[in-house]
Amino acid sequence: MRMSVELPLWRALTAYRVLTMVYAIGLFATAYDEFTRPWLAVGYYAVLAVWTLVTLPRVANAAACTKPFLAADLTVALTGILLTPVADAHARVVAGGPTLPSIWTAGAVLAFAVKGGWRWAAVASTLVAVANLIERGAPARDTVHNVLLVWVASIAIGYVVEVARASERTLARALEIEAATRERERLARDIHDSVLQVLAMVQRRGAVLGGEAAELGRMAGEQEVALRTLVSGGLVPVSRVSEDAAEGAVVRAVEEPDTPDAGGPVDLRALLAPYAGARVNLAEPGAPVELDPAAAREVAAAVGAALDNVRRHVGADARAWILVEDEPDEVLVTVRDDGPGIPEGRLAEAEGEGRLGVALSIRGRLRDLGGSAELVSVPGQGTEVELKVPKDVTRAPYATPRAGEGGGG
Repeated sequence: MRMSVELPLWRALTAYRVLTMVYAIGLFATAYDEFTRPWLAVGYYAVLAVWTLVTLPRVANAAACTKPFLAADLTVALTGILLTPVADAHARVVAGGPTLPSIWTAGAVLAFAVKGGWRWAAVASTLVAVANLIERGAPARDTVHNVLLVWVASIAIGYVVEVARASERTLARALEIEAATRERERLARDIHDSVLQVLAMVQRRGAVLGGEAAELGRMAGEQEVALRTLVSGGLVPVSRVSEDAAEGAVVRAVEEPDTPDAGGPVDLRALLAPYAGARVNLAEPGAPVELDPAAAREVAAAVGAALDNVRRHVGADARAWILVEDEPDEVLVTVRDDGPGIPEGRLAEAEGEGRLGVALSIRGRLRDLGGSAELVSVPGQGTEVELKVPKDVTRAPYATPRAGEGGGG
């Protein structure tokens, strides 16, 4: 559906030009005998009538109303104003008699306002004001009054047109977002009713059958979790932010996913979501957990390193839990597994042997961010890695080895 708040304005301007053309000619006819050179006025009105009628399609819409046409239209109006002292009697001019185009001139200025807004209207009305002052020869009171009236009215109309256009764009964008949201909800329902249920059934049946079927069920469970995350995060891309306060309207897309290259804070939850699976449970706040992009990437990498250690030392069937807590001054991420735990002194022994996975991939990342990484392990009760990072981190972290570099912890 194509909406346009401008169409009624163009229609009104078309009618205004015709009516004011007829009015200007009628005004001349009633005072024909008072003109010193009536033939000059007759010639001008013939040109004005033909120009007005021939150019009616030009003021039907914004696309047809081009800059060259606006310049030519304003030239017709200014020429008529400047010809007035030549065609009309001097006494009538001094007494404040109407110019040859009379109020038709306002139509030319209004075309500028509707086409280009208040800035174009200000330029056009200023040129008309200068022409009127030249025509009178002196800034008489009524001339100044008329000039100011046209100037203020045209600028006000131009500004209203700009606000109307911005409002139209705002409404169109809101309808687009609403349509995208409806489509996403429809797809989510269809996926939930079909694909997700099938994957869940495959996971359950595979666990019962065992063997290769169990591995197939495990993979189906991971895909189910990933698909649920995708559905809840949004299947339809949301429009970008569009903001122009000068045009009187602001459009904001509130569901756009954060990316590390966005320039502003990113949602840590989006970076941790890929780690969730059939054997990794992610618990997070309902609101975004915002961090500096570099800090968020390092925290996510540290979580990945912790999960790598779980798979490497506990086994592929180990279960893990990720808990994200958004505190007022810091973000706390805890990674816990159900393994046998780490024997006392094992970490120190690993560091002595040059196996620095925990020391560099986890603790080093958090230390460079001004945070900390604490590892708590009780034999027989699993291992818990607690990552803390302050929210006011704004610098890029030092380069540290990624998950798995330097050997396992």
